[in-house]
Amino acid sequence: MSALPRQVKALGVVSLLTDASSEMIYPLLPALLTGPLRAGPVFLGLVEGAAEAVSSVLKVAAGRASDRRPRRKPLVVAGYALSSLARPLVALASAPVHVLVVRILDRVGKGTRGAPRDALLAEVTDPRQRGRAFGFHRAMDHAGAVVGPLLASALLWLHLDLRAVFALAAVPAVASLAVLLAGVREPPRRTPPPASGVAGDAPLGPPLRRYLGVLALFTLGNSSDAFLLLRAQDAGVPLAAVPALWAFHHVVKAAAGTHGGMLADRIGARPTIVAGWGVYAAAYAGFAVAHAAWHVWALFGVYGLFHALTEGAERALVADLALPQARGRAYGYFHAVTGAMLLPASLLTGAVWQWKGPAAAFGLGAALAGTAAVLLPAAVDASRSPRHEGSPRHP
Repeated sequence: MSALPRQVKALGVVSLLTDASSEMIYPLLPALLTGPLRAGPVFLGLVEGAAEAVSSVLKVAAGRASDRRPRRKPLVVAGYALSSLARPLVALASAPVHVLVVRILDRVGKGTRGAPRDALLAEVTDPRQRGRAFGFHRAMDHAGAVVGPLLASALLWLHLDLRAVFALAAVPAVASLAVLLAGVREPPRRTPPPASGVAGDAPLGPPLRRYLGVLALFTLGNSSDAFLLLRAQDAGVPLAAVPALWAFHHVVKAAAGTHGGMLADRIGARPTIVAGWGVYAAAYAGFAVAHAAWHVWALFGVYGLFHALTEGAERALVADLALPQARGRAYGYFHAVTGAMLLPASLLTGAVWQWKGPAAAFGLGAALAGTAAVLLPAAVDASRSPRHEGSPRHP
């Protein structure tokens, strides 16, 4: 098995450091919002949903823009820089709306970088190893999400308050930018950008559109993970242990992520995604009935397996179904669907939780995921789409 390109490895380190910064903050946001800032579950859903919805608009624009430009890296750098500068400002929040603004700025950065970065990863990787490459990248992302919560837990055990932890998240964020600027070199595009006026107009194709439609249905049941953290506290997990629980969840994702991508390379992306969505449905059904802290710990492990099975496979399937000259746009729509649907998904989950309780909210998510898993085989052919190009050069 050949080694992954060094660009993939370097971008993995960037994601590790970025997520270490992000995940020092994210698992503690529900406690900040519902505690000192006195917001309720519906506002929690609004924060996460609105931030991702705003981000989703930029994902399409950024993907299309990266198809039109000779280089994708400048957009990637701009996105990481904005998130790194905005994210620690949550330490200054004195009202729920301040958290909303910071989260939106953070997600604007993510929306700017996501599609160009994924298109760059696809272009520098041998098509036969795309699942592995995306799985590796996601595994490094999750490794950072292990480091971040563990740092947050350690700082909390040292009696630092939430705001001090949020401010210190700036340190790994700055380090990620340094690695990105110095360690990621973009090779010449193998498929040159289209001429002015026709860029980004290559068709996405019916199979890709059907896949995105089923993905939208699944995402309607895939609300913000903030609700899982809130459920953990309801089931008896103490606040100081919540970051450690979140880290455990990411240990599972980091350990299994590359293998999940390799499984997609062996048996195909579609069956791997179906299996992952089935695991998700089972995990959410478990969260619906969990009533003890150890139940939550076990379910977070199962939930990590869902991510390991799907994250590399979902991105590899986009690369297989999209034409090379429209790949940035295809990833833009992929990220836009998952981002835009998070707003109705999170508002729906927050409303059902507030009116009917957590069991009904998680039960609905399980039902939607199961339905999507049944529909996907009919929407996308069993065989992987023909590759649109030869193996890439590895400078």
